[in-house]
Amino acid sequence: MTSLISRCLTLTATLTRADWLLPTLARLLFAAVLLMYFWVSGLTKLGDGLAGIFTPSTGAYVQIFPRMMEAVGYDIEQFGVLARLVVLAGTWAEFILPALIVAGLLTRLAAFGMIGFIVVQSLTDLYGHNGWDDPKVLGAWFDRFSDAAILDQRALWVFLLIVLVIKGAGPLSIDRALTPRA
Repeated sequence: MTSLISRCLTLTATLTRADWLLPTLARLLFAAVLLMYFWVSGLTKLGDGLAGIFTPSTGAYVQIFPRMMEAVGYDIEQFGVLARLVVLAGTWAEFILPALIVAGLLTRLAAFGMIGFIVVQSLTDLYGHNGWDDPKVLGAWFDRFSDAAILDQRALWVFLLIVLVIKGAGPLSIDRALTPRA
């Protein structure tokens, strides 16, 4: 029994010293689970042609400002410069922040930005798209279901990003390559 406990303690001590493991796995899981989710969502917001990165689609406004779009009859010309800047920033964030995380460049800042993005996305889903009306969208913690979009899935997304905010990108990253050695 003492031998088993000793082996267990040795293994856990080794894992405790493996500072590279947690941030590396967090970035790998982000790439595997969320990278394409955000990039495909960003693609739905681009306008036509190459200039589409500067002229968001009508769908972008519908996704980001659903109630306002309905109020103006889905006419994006009714929106001002501030709304256009918000839509552009949201669209670009869906491409830039995930790319920075996967590359491991400015990882802590990008992960923090993604947390803010997910909070805004969740609030838009709840208030703008009437997610409050569907209990499966909001969900509830400590229940037997794990498939609600907001409290279940996005809580795990945010936890994954918090790991990157705290631990950084890990050794296989541009951040590490740019960090001067002591």
